[in-house]
Amino acid sequence: MNQNIVRMVCGVGLLGFGYLLGASGSFSTPMANAQQAANDSKIPLGLQRDTIDKVKQALDNLSGAQQALKDEGRYNPAINGINAFATTVGGVDAVGDLESNRAVDPETFAALYAGQATNEVKQHLGKDQEGRLTYKDKVIRMYSLAQLQQLYQQRQMITEAVTK
Repeated sequence: MNQNIVRMVCGVGLLGFGYLLGASGSFSTPMANAQQAANDSKIPLGLQRDTIDKVKQALDNLSGAQQALKDEGRYNPAINGINAFATTVGGVDAVGDLESNRAVDPETFAALYAGQATNEVKQHLGKDQEGRLTYKDKVIRMYSLAQLQQLYQQRQMITEAVTK
């Protein structure tokens, strides 16, 4: 009987000692992780690297097209950065639209409200009593439905010309 108690105490002791070693992590190996590239830690919105690369390429292409439209005198922006809508419809004269109190394209409209106006335009922006954005005290409006439809048709014609 004495021998059974010694065996049991030794077994419980070994089990306890094993548990303590395991819990302390003394013999555990460091977790292996795939090495992350330095730039991957800055990927926004959890997008895949391939998706980011495609968006970057699209922005680069839009930037080049936008500059070509400027060079041809077909694009006069009122906002900073890329205006994908104005670029893909063949250009707009957003500053001219504002100066003549005409409406502006949807992306210019949104960007003006978002504070993305060029310095030239920014100095003339304000708000009316109802909180609407104004340019030289005239409310800024967005293109009419008919004008938007016409521009989307223009975009389609450009797309078809490229694919032929």
